Amino acid sequence: MLKHVTFLGSAALSFALATSAMGQDVTADTIVARVGDTEITMGEVIIARAQLPQQYNQFPDSVLFEGVVDQLIQQQLLADVLETVPSRIELALQNERRAMLAGEVITAITQTAVTEEALQAAYDARFANADDVSEFNASHLLVETEEEAITAKARIDEGAEFADVARDVSTGPTGPNGGNLGWFSAGAMVPEFETAIMALEVGEVTDPFQTQFGWHVATLNEMRVQPRPSLDELRGELTSELQEAAVTARLDELSVATEVTKPAEGEFDPALINNLDLLD
Repeated sequence: MLKHVTFLGSAALSFALATSAMGQDVTADTIVARVGDTEITMGEVIIARAQLPQQYNQFPDSVLFEGVVDQLIQQQLLADVLETVPSRIELALQNERRAMLAGEVITAITQTAVTEEALQAAYDARFANADDVSEFNASHLLVETEEEAITAKARIDEGAEFADVARDVSTGPTGPNGGNLGWFSAGAMVPEFETAIMALEVGEVTDPFQTQFGWHVATLNEMRVQPRPSLDELRGELTSELQEAAVTARLDELSVATEVTKPAEGEFDPALINNLDLLD
């Protein structure tokens, strides 16, 4: 929004026009201000207001109304000075119009693409052939040598609590809490550790085994099937997928029904995309 620029009479004119409009039914075509022979309508004011950054929401409507009207008046005063419209402006307007019209169509497509039935079908399809994912809760102790690991395993076999032994001898960061690693699924651990854990029944303890970190003894505390996310948890993601698929499908239909030509390979130098001199 233009700041610190005042044009004599613009605020008074907009106030007078707005005040007179209070006594009538206001539409998008209602004239809010005039700059020479150019009329500025309520619709233009509304669009300009909608395009303001979010931080302007802190201002009252009266301030925004006057500010937007002043901005449009100032822009029109400056625009009227331009006798010849540069080609780059016309091209920009063409691109902007194309983008806005396309946006309207996309909005219409996405608004009808998502229904509860479509969401449920997409949710069911995602998990139709999905295998259950197992999660493991394990504990381990980590020592430097095989001999230390064998000694620790012997203590556990003789009846010592795994957590107590881990607290006594483990050099890993989980040692102080008895070696508990919490819940994890396939791929979260190094392959040697994962293989050892997945071979266990709940409550069993591995023989000593080695990884890049040292020597381990581990036990499987619990197993469970990873809970699947609910439809509501996936609603946003599925909604985006349905909308994107609907737009893509519509584009495919239009591409088949419409003759479209594209540049042949090598027909244009790609570097021309940066040549603003062509717009002069």
